[in-house]
Amino acid sequence: MSESTTARPASTALVAEAIGTFVLVLGVIGTALFAAGYGEGTDQANRGVGFLGVALAVGLTVIAGVYAFGPISGGHFNPAVTVGLAAAGRFPWNRTIGYIIAQIIGGAVATTVIVLIGLFGPSGWLSTAQDGGFASNGWDSRSPAGFGIGGAIVVEVLFTAVFVLVILGVTHPTRGNPAFAGLVIGLTLTLIHLATIPIDNTSVNPARSIATAIYGGPLAIGQLWVFIVFPIVGALIAGYAFRALFGHAKDDTSGA
Repeated sequence: MSESTTARPASTALVAEAIGTFVLVLGVIGTALFAAGYGEGTDQANRGVGFLGVALAVGLTVIAGVYAFGPISGGHFNPAVTVGLAAAGRFPWNRTIGYIIAQIIGGAVATTVIVLIGLFGPSGWLSTAQDGGFASNGWDSRSPAGFGIGGAIVVEVLFTAVFVLVILGVTHPTRGNPAFAGLVIGLTLTLIHLATIPIDNTSVNPARSIATAIYGGPLAIGQLWVFIVFPIVGALIAGYAFRALFGHAKDDTSGA
């Protein structure tokens, strides 16, 4: 996490971002679709992992991804993180588009793999998952607890900003602690999911939202814009605020 990635070939960093985002989305959405409600209401021994399990899954996959791929690409795995780091002066703007494209591709491949697995599942499993939104983010009928669009907007701006601020602080080359950065980032994302899954299924990551909306049906696609626009807004707020308050350090591209 403390190693600068600017000297590495751009293609290597992009591949790392795609793979890291693939692992993240596969772990989180796989847990949400395959394990969250497994056996619910039937055999106690086979009860699903629920919201807690999904929150832990996202934290664990981020921790693994950051330590595995962070030295290669910075371990962003999230367009909002990439934009937030650029706004803070910690990542070059001219590399953001490539990172974001790689992240979106990685996430989309992950949900495609989940669909392929679902084809071999119990009768009706895949159609039921897609009819239910395929773990997409959303509000009103797509909110696990029935929250409206206003709740989703506030959550995505606020918690993405908090997430990016934590990343900027813990990965700061002189004031941060790179050895523990992956752990702190993963635990922060776990906390964010614990607090916000009931509200809008938690995005704070446009690549994750795009990946699930692809298979989530027309309603998921129609609501997707909120989970692209407002995490980016939150990231920009955090990035510019951190830069104004604490300054910035060039050539530090670490993220999550």
